[in-house]
Amino acid sequence: MTADATHSPLDEPDRLVLHARDVHFDWSRSDLHWIPNEPFATHVINVLHLLLPEGERWFVEVFKQAVPHITDDRLREDVLGFIGQEAVHAEAHAGVLDHMDAHGLDPTPYVEQIAWLFRIVLGDRDLPPGRAESWLSTRLAIIAGIEHYTAVLGQWVLDAKGLDAAGADETMLDLLRWHGAEEVEHRSVAHDLYTHVDGGRTRRAVAMAVAAGALATLWVRGVRFLIANDPYLKGRIDGRRPKASWALRDGRRGLIPRVGRLARAVPEYLRRGYHPSHHGSTAQAVAYLALSPAARAAESAERAATRKAAP
Repeated sequence: MTADATHSPLDEPDRLVLHARDVHFDWSRSDLHWIPNEPFATHVINVLHLLLPEGERWFVEVFKQAVPHITDDRLREDVLGFIGQEAVHAEAHAGVLDHMDAHGLDPTPYVEQIAWLFRIVLGDRDLPPGRAESWLSTRLAIIAGIEHYTAVLGQWVLDAKGLDAAGADETMLDLLRWHGAEEVEHRSVAHDLYTHVDGGRTRRAVAMAVAAGALATLWVRGVRFLIANDPYLKGRIDGRRPKASWALRDGRRGLIPRVGRLARAVPEYLRRGYHPSHHGSTAQAVAYLALSPAARAAESAERAATRKAAP
């Protein structure tokens, strides 16, 4: 199955109850360049570890503010499940930042810029009624746009056999595929919440343009930052700016998402009649979560805790 596939909801399993999986990862045996001999491709994906913790904590806070505005019980249940999953995602990726630091690559300067973006530029504001609701709707629309991208990336990493062929680190692959599977699993929630609270097409389109432009800019800057500060690259590609041709090359090799696929995400999202459930495979996501070492360990620990707490 490819990341471009379109699926019928009739082919999907019964509606899932979204829940957080308290996963943990051991980075003690993982290299900084977790795709062997591929520092550029490694760092293209590593940018996600810099962006996601602050971004997903922001998702959680904005969604909590939206909960009182939800009048549909099913949607409220989905939103609460989404909040739980995103909170765990943020902490799981934060662990990779510590792993980078242990290898001599301090991500703090870049992460602080991301924190400023989400906490200050997109943070809470002291606004009068009416404008406060509008600001909430704008942020929900931005999250819906970003979540379209995370679902595209989630489906990509589930399908990314090129990473297996390249000998990518198994722990990192599990982190990425566990996270990607949950992004596919809850891909409709942000869209449905925005539609429920506001639903305006103009706001939605403008928010997607902002989200797409910001993600592209931050991703390029993040790759440049990681390569410039990677201690293992000193004297090799130090001082060289990453080239677009490298991204095209590694996209063709299946090591990173293809640029064309990411570009098509915008018109796909803005197409009339779009709904996230028509893109990506819930069945494939659920199948991976049943096999993921980290997710299985979390489920086992949860069952053991439940048995222990039982009278």
